[in-house]
Amino acid sequence: MKRLKITNDHGWTPRTLRKQERKIKDASFRVRVTAVRLVMEGFLGKDVAKMVNLCHQSVSLYVERFSEGGLDHLLDRRLPPGRVPFLTEEQQQELRQLVLTTTPVDVGWGISSSWNTRILQSYIQQTYGVSMSREGIRKLLHRLRLSWTRPTYKLVKGDPVLQAAFEKELEFIKKRASYDMGRSRESKTSTKLRSPRPRVHFWCRRRATRRCRVSSCIICQC
Repeated sequence: MKRLKITNDHGWTPRTLRKQERKIKDASFRVRVTAVRLVMEGFLGKDVAKMVNLCHQSVSLYVERFSEGGLDHLLDRRLPPGRVPFLTEEQQQELRQLVLTTTPVDVGWGISSSWNTRILQSYIQQTYGVSMSREGIRKLLHRLRLSWTRPTYKLVKGDPVLQAAFEKELEFIKKRASYDMGRSRESKTSTKLRSPRPRVHFWCRRRATRRCRVSSCIICQC
């Protein structure tokens, strides 16, 4: 296996690279600089791969990129372009305005009062000639900062004169109910019968009869 070697250091030294490592917060970028620094210090590629927990091919790629363009080229993250979207940017904005400002009834697309993924699926198919799944449309609406909510009724603005009259009548009803409740409690208290005092008897040893502490007892007639 050929030994890794940096052909152009672009003015960097192991000491300056070590200082640069401490400033980098991204762990993946910091590992790249560490791998290049270790190779610059004379370590073998396979040993560097074990020390930074990378494969030998990745270490070789980082050394090659550093030799070509220096530290900037080493830390350049090239992301894949990704999949081409179904709708263009203009079509997405048109769809967003459609959902925000109109209803299916307004554009003659059914009798529903609000848009949903099922209706939008057929609308996109007929208007743009693009076939999208309902889940894909839901994710597209989420990226456009749109969320589905249930339609609610908008009440007509009330008459302030009638509202004031109703509040006044409601206060009168509350006061009348409170007054009637107080009168009802007073009447219950006045008509409540007091229970008679219980008569307590005791046993008289001399007469062998029960005598009562209260005069004119029904039991002993004392």
